[in-house]
Amino acid sequence: MKKKISILGATGSIGISALSIIDKKKFFFNIVLLSSNKNFNLICKQIKKYKPKYYVINDLKIFNKVKKKFKKSKVKIINFFNFNDKNIKSEIVISAIPGIAGLNPTINIIDKTKKILIANKESIICGWNLIKEKAKKNKTKIVPIDSEHFSIFQLIKNTKIEDIEKIFLTASGGPFLNLKISKFKKIKPKDALIHPKWKMGKKITIDSSTLMNKMFELIEAHKLFNIPLNKLDILIHPNSLVHAIVRFKNGLTKLLYHDTSMIVPLANAIFDGNLLIKNYLKNSKINTHNHFPNLIFKQPDKKIFPIIKVMKRINEFPSTPIIINSANEVLVEQFLQKNIAFLSISKIIMAIMNDRNYKKYAIKRPQNINQIKSIDHWTREITFKKLKLLK
Repeated sequence: MKKKISILGATGSIGISALSIIDKKKFFFNIVLLSSNKNFNLICKQIKKYKPKYYVINDLKIFNKVKKKFKKSKVKIINFFNFNDKNIKSEIVISAIPGIAGLNPTINIIDKTKKILIANKESIICGWNLIKEKAKKNKTKIVPIDSEHFSIFQLIKNTKIEDIEKIFLTASGGPFLNLKISKFKKIKPKDALIHPKWKMGKKITIDSSTLMNKMFELIEAHKLFNIPLNKLDILIHPNSLVHAIVRFKNGLTKLLYHDTSMIVPLANAIFDGNLLIKNYLKNSKINTHNHFPNLIFKQPDKKIFPIIKVMKRINEFPSTPIIINSANEVLVEQFLQKNIAFLSISKIIMAIMNDRNYKKYAIKRPQNINQIKSIDHWTREITFKKLKLLK
């Protein structure tokens, strides 16, 4: 019997990678639901190729356009998630909608599956307590598929937290690792979008260049594995082959080493490790004979990555991670639109955390999505106010 699978965020880099895995085992899967925002051409290609039972399109203009084009199709093209529909049940759901927009669909689809592969950082950062509570109630397994958290997940299996001395999440350093500080003022979006190792979406590529993605990943690891933040740290690793390192109190250190491709954690999570990766991954460097290059690890430089200054404060109040995430979403988009300088991203985030009203919202403990949205709304407002002061 075919396994039912759904992908939230089918036109993003994770969604495309997941579908490339499914392509290799077409007889094994039945695609129930795909969702996207507004990539018209790719949405049309996916509807024709995969013929899911449902295709959810968030953008109303694109939805109407696609609906008209496929008016005779058996695929149900809809503009919203109908979580009351029993037909959307899947054995596996991949949650990969970027940004806080992925939180609501992730929470609401938990009781429609027994296994969620989660790549959406923002859902974990902003609403982990809600996700964890509902997953526990419905006995739904949550599997992280970010390369770092997937690696930690593998490395600490059957391990007691008290036996761990330190966990290091690695970062490539992005495109500006060796750039002179004097040239940072001239960084343009096109420069920041050229990642030296990974092929990712625009938002996460910018987050990689500022190191904000690692700030988020520290919060993720803390929440996912219940590991104290003082046991978590970041190492710059330009090779991008080691994705996490765990140092134990008994003197042993374990690391997980795999190709710089999301196919590896995705395929392993989909098939529970029972696969031959060479069947899914083209041009693997690691599987070639004796591919063990000199591995480089170093501490992040605060001058290159000023956002590191936020590290000590990322969990100072219950809703601090929500505020950092929401501000960053606005600022990255403004940078991509060439409205602010690259260095303004970290400067404005720190300014918001020093705002007189920051603590009022940061101390809140949201109990539902509406309360999270309230904090998100305030943060976006104050971020735009700070932006106006720059002009």
